[in-house]
Amino acid sequence: MSQVSQPSQETFLALKLDSSEILPLFAQASNWQERYRQIMLLGKALPKLDEAFRVESAQVRGCESSAWLYHSEIAGKHYFVADSDARIVKGLIGLLLAACHGKTSAEIARFDIEGYFDMLGLTGQLSPSRTNGLFALAKAIKAFSV
Repeated sequence: MSQVSQPSQETFLALKLDSSEILPLFAQASNWQERYRQIMLLGKALPKLDEAFRVESAQVRGCESSAWLYHSEIAGKHYFVADSDARIVKGLIGLLLAACHGKTSAEIARFDIEGYFDMLGLTGQLSPSRTNGLFALAKAIKAFSV
């Protein structure tokens, strides 16, 4: 995923996602429908990526829906901007970014996507194609941070 141009540093730093705020929402959700609703709300809260950045070189391979990912390393931490044309995928992207955005290389290397989605109560709830897409996105995030 070579990227020629990308969003500004301010765009990367403006994204405020924190798994410590998101995890309690999922812990309180008593069923899949409530978790699904939280995913959709998170997707709506993420900013839309400017059309100029929805380019093939930024697309995440392995996602069934179109998804774009940008990375910037600032002061030893990794920041991401991502978007998707599918609302549920955009929400799932938000969950991944909440776990990895603003983290060091070591923190991202230790990130366990399977454990994270178990903790969120999403394991077994997503279709195989969505699960594959999430793993592709997590792999891309980890590749940027090496």
